[in-house]
Amino acid sequence: MKAPAMTPVSRFDPTSARKLRLRGRAFAAAALAVAAVGGLAAVPAAAVPAAAASGTPASDTSLSQGELRREVARTLREAGYIGMTVEVRDGRRRIHARAGEAELNTGRPVPYGANFRAASTTKAFVATVVLQLVAEGRLSLDDTVDRWLPGLVSGHGNDGSRITIRNLLQHTSGIYNYGLEEDLGGTAEDFERTKLYHVDPEQSIAGAMRHSPDFPPADPDDPEPKWNYSNPNYMIAGLIIKKVTGRPWAEEVRDRIIRPLGLTDTYEPGDDPYLKQPYAHTYHRFTGSDRWTDTTVRNISWADAAGSLVTSQRDLDRFFAALFGGRLLPAAQLAEMRRTVPVGADFEMAFPGLRYGLGLMRQPLSCGGDRWGHGGDLEGGTVRTAFSADGRRSVVISASGTTSDDERLLKAEKAVQALLDRVMCGQVVRR
Repeated sequence: MKAPAMTPVSRFDPTSARKLRLRGRAFAAAALAVAAVGGLAAVPAAAVPAAAASGTPASDTSLSQGELRREVARTLREAGYIGMTVEVRDGRRRIHARAGEAELNTGRPVPYGANFRAASTTKAFVATVVLQLVAEGRLSLDDTVDRWLPGLVSGHGNDGSRITIRNLLQHTSGIYNYGLEEDLGGTAEDFERTKLYHVDPEQSIAGAMRHSPDFPPADPDDPEPKWNYSNPNYMIAGLIIKKVTGRPWAEEVRDRIIRPLGLTDTYEPGDDPYLKQPYAHTYHRFTGSDRWTDTTVRNISWADAAGSLVTSQRDLDRFFAALFGGRLLPAAQLAEMRRTVPVGADFEMAFPGLRYGLGLMRQPLSCGGDRWGHGGDLEGGTVRTAFSADGRRSVVISASGTTSDDERLLKAEKAVQALLDRVMCGQVVRR
């Protein structure tokens, strides 16, 4: 479908925005703002169980191309998605499967190699750049926010002199997880009205500063710190990258990760609301609505360093494989990235056993070992990634058709996690 001409970008003005009551905020943070894979125990990479460390599944269950297609079709039905694609790799062997539609009521299949919004998977890219700067001696994980951005985090008990870069990347800062729905509204009509707005990260951070912190920032040696997922953490990290390097975080990600790895589908779109072909439409059922809203065309500037990248399954696979293979970080910084802490109860509800590192998530497999990665959710789109510890085995999922209903979200998440576990515990067989 040809994209309509883009209307002029509007700039979000928080002083005149309509204040609305938040809905289901705790679960929205767990199931809409991030979506993830990862988690078991806070152990060094060297202590990961042999099955996960080697990339060899702990089960001898095979998975053929036909079986993967059937698994994906079943997951689509159980999750209530409109469209879904899955890419599986075992070493150099790959298989793909898809189900559902690329555009509602057209019967057109979801394209392989589609571009989609990475959402919170962006955080792994941003954390990698921060850790590269640490390796270069240009900053420290123990640096405070005020060391680089004095006065940005302040008011209502927020104190940037106590929050470290580690706290930001680990989500142990206590900073409130502000979302634009608090000011712009969360209905289908609100989305249509505001979907082309430009929003600067400073505006979202200021929104978080209107709230008291959820808890004091964690000590780096606390094995079980208080934890809450907060997108402003990564927006602040993005501003720190700019302060340290003199260049926007997206340019650093491009020159340090995207170009060296040849990630030809991955980019930061700025105010461009359109996806490059090929792509599948995304759809969301908003609260109070009995119909699907097409959320494909939107200005994603508001997500910034917390979730604005566009990418593809092949590019995400290349990125995480390079990361876990030691091509992007020295061993010391990769070990820091893998140091995980328990997540909050809300995330445990959606992601059993999940633990969070520095832009990485870890979750146990039923066959032993763990799956690693980071996923993302926006209204309409879901991204899930699962990797063995050495990056040799992977699953990348992209799906469309989300809802604001907590019960349906949990049902969809359960179906997707079952698919991740089934594939990660099997052997890829081309047939």
